[in-house]
Amino acid sequence: MIVLEEVTKNYGALRAVDGISLRVEAGEIFGLLGPNGAGKTTTLRLMGGIILPDSGRITIGGISLLQDPVAAKKIIGFIPDRPYVYEKLTGREFLQFIADVYRLERSRAMKRADSLLEMFGLDGRQNDLVESYSHGMKQRLVIISALLHDPQVIIVDEPMVGLDPAGVKLVRETLQEQAKRGSTVFLSTHTLSLAEEICDRIGIIHRGRLLATGTMEELRHLVQTGVQDLESIFLKITMEDIN
Repeated sequence: MIVLEEVTKNYGALRAVDGISLRVEAGEIFGLLGPNGAGKTTTLRLMGGIILPDSGRITIGGISLLQDPVAAKKIIGFIPDRPYVYEKLTGREFLQFIADVYRLERSRAMKRADSLLEMFGLDGRQNDLVESYSHGMKQRLVIISALLHDPQVIIVDEPMVGLDPAGVKLVRETLQEQAKRGSTVFLSTHTLSLAEEICDRIGIIHRGRLLATGTMEELRHLVQTGVQDLESIFLKITMEDIN
């Protein structure tokens, strides 16, 4: 469902993403881990079509993101680490705007919006201006907007930022449910316990390079030190790359 082939992105002299190749299948939850500045957010923004690679190919659901970006983006739901919303709209007006962007049938889209607003606990605030929302509420609204068109691919950058424990549980369960329904979920997170709990496979990125990918069992075998937890595996792989 997601295919990256030798994808590279430079910012001046800095190579933020260095020849990454990766394939993530439908129904899979893939977690991307790395230290600050490792290239996680850049990788996600490349997959979301927000920025263009300097070289390499990206395919989403069999559609080239470079050759047909509009078609590819129609099947992507992108959730950034910071909620960017139009604060002078109400929550429901914002979702109407998103529905129009995706050219969804208005009445059907808003019926789904109402269901998602209720699920995420915003149904009582849907007619309030977004500027009155807390950070966590804005994050929930952005998640709803990303799910509104029932995307085949969900790309999530730090999904739990600003959420309370109930929100964290809801998002975790929502991502798992989306994967069960066949959606591909690609998430970047610093919350190693979340990655270990819900991800089918995990990739570790450092200095723009994908150092390792695999299931928890495959990563344990890779480091060959007997460590069991993801934190120890992560630290060993990234520290060896530094050395």
